[in-house]
Amino acid sequence: MMFKHKQRIFYGLIILTGILVVLILRLAYIQLVLRVSSLPESVYTLQEMSVLQRERGVVLDSGRGNIYDRRGVPITGETVSAAVLFPIDKKTLANEDGSLDPVAKVLGVDTSSLIKMWNGLSVPVFWQGDSRSAPLALTPQQAKRISELNFSGIEVLPYTQRYLNKPSGMQWLGFLSELSGQKHMPHTGYAFREGAAGLEKTLETLLRGAGPTTAYYSVDGANRAIPGTGIQLKSPNNPYYPLRINTTIDLSLQRQIEELTQKAGMKEGAVVLLDASNADVIAMVSRPFYNPLDIHPEQREWNNRAVQAAVPGSIFKMVVAAAALETGAASGSEVFYCPGKYGKYGLSCWKTSGHGSLTLEQALAKSCNVVFAELAERMTGGELEAAASRLGLARTVGWEAKNKLGMPVLRPFDHEETGSVFISETAALDGGVRAQSGIGQRDVRVTPLQAANLVVTLLHGGQVRAPRILESISYANGQILQRFNPHLAPANTGSIRPETAHLLTEWMRTVVTEGTGTSLLKAKWPLAGKSGTGQVLTAGRQRNNQWFIGYGPADQPKYAAAVLFQNMPSGGSNQATALFGEIMNLLASRKP
Repeated sequence: MMFKHKQRIFYGLIILTGILVVLILRLAYIQLVLRVSSLPESVYTLQEMSVLQRERGVVLDSGRGNIYDRRGVPITGETVSAAVLFPIDKKTLANEDGSLDPVAKVLGVDTSSLIKMWNGLSVPVFWQGDSRSAPLALTPQQAKRISELNFSGIEVLPYTQRYLNKPSGMQWLGFLSELSGQKHMPHTGYAFREGAAGLEKTLETLLRGAGPTTAYYSVDGANRAIPGTGIQLKSPNNPYYPLRINTTIDLSLQRQIEELTQKAGMKEGAVVLLDASNADVIAMVSRPFYNPLDIHPEQREWNNRAVQAAVPGSIFKMVVAAAALETGAASGSEVFYCPGKYGKYGLSCWKTSGHGSLTLEQALAKSCNVVFAELAERMTGGELEAAASRLGLARTVGWEAKNKLGMPVLRPFDHEETGSVFISETAALDGGVRAQSGIGQRDVRVTPLQAANLVVTLLHGGQVRAPRILESISYANGQILQRFNPHLAPANTGSIRPETAHLLTEWMRTVVTEGTGTSLLKAKWPLAGKSGTGQVLTAGRQRNNQWFIGYGPADQPKYAAAVLFQNMPSGGSNQATALFGEIMNLLASRKP
């Protein structure tokens, strides 16, 4: 019996020892491995989560990298003063001494509403006023007054707002959306976000920061503020992050052109303004406007129409003219005849009485449909497509680079479309299809970015440049991480001859002096360009895309631009031509 008793004690000790070993190994795993590993469906480790469980705060700065214009003006990340309500003392407010009345007055709310909100708080919150998407930016007077009142639990703190809470035409910037899995920072109401469109998306890996800056107070196990700890700030304090994204955009011009599109009544369309010397994007406006803080995916205002292809109409005649000159299908001295009707395919000229006898230069200036339908039929589909490619059409032309900063391909422009000339080889063999394509109809599609870059291409002797919106990236301390130099966007079909490019730029001036652009003769600068009207069918109704592409000043080109009004009623004057003139007048009025 004694032996069996000792045996049971022995086995019991072995079991207890095994349990202790398992517990020790488990504790070692938690301390050495799990402590520094991210928890499931969380961006935090166990150690970080244990600390965060004892904190109640607000995020003052997400730590995400910010985007700047060419002069260093912030496009994102403006710092404003915001009021934060910290419910440290959870006794019910009654406002018996009236001390909350002046606070409510400064915040623009009645006292009873503020009391009701305060008494319902369990975590700190920003004062949002009437906004439901962002903290209310206080005026300097409001911030000073609230600070002077020294009301316990309400603090004025610097808040970095990602975007202005208003519509704009900067769809190239994009917006943020919550990370999949709804990952939030505990006890702050803050949701982690990532780029969902525009530069926010294409530069996501570079814009991610080292962590947020928070203002918080500590609590005990009963969720009571720990006395004496007060409100504290916590920040990554990394000298290199977040990164600064430096663009080629002129934010002042961007906003001024947005105002011009508003005054012009543009409901749908785009404007692209390029530096004529290197194709840098100075401004890019898309309409309808979007609010990055109030995105409705189904309404698609966030789409950047500047990089979406549309029916070009007569601006495509520039490509047909180039193709004809390059292939020898026509010469500058040849005389054509326009009787008003083409005689087949149901095509006719916009001038029903016809233009009579005219040269190719005059045909371009007066935008004669008959001449360009005839030219397109003279050539093969392959010749038309080759000319388009050599001029930067029917392919993406936006600046890009391979193997940059850890990315296989860096493409700043989000969802840039290629456009097209023919939808198939079979279509290109059809004379009627080519004739319709010759006047920029049928399956021809061009983006406003391509159209503006076409002008720069001609000004550079036929060398297609790659429009650039990203200039450089620097560390938080100002040190340059990477510069992105301008470069060409050559086609495998080569480029057009400099003589052809020079001739076409001269003819664009004739468009203004003698053709469809004579309304621009009153502009502050001498201008050159080409108008276009593309017929489209929208919801069963005949509508027009109104275009104007050009450059100014004509004698010393500084800027190239493309203006597109989409889905306009048939008839009426070309609004794109008028807006192009307004934009060039704006540029002419600016001080160097």
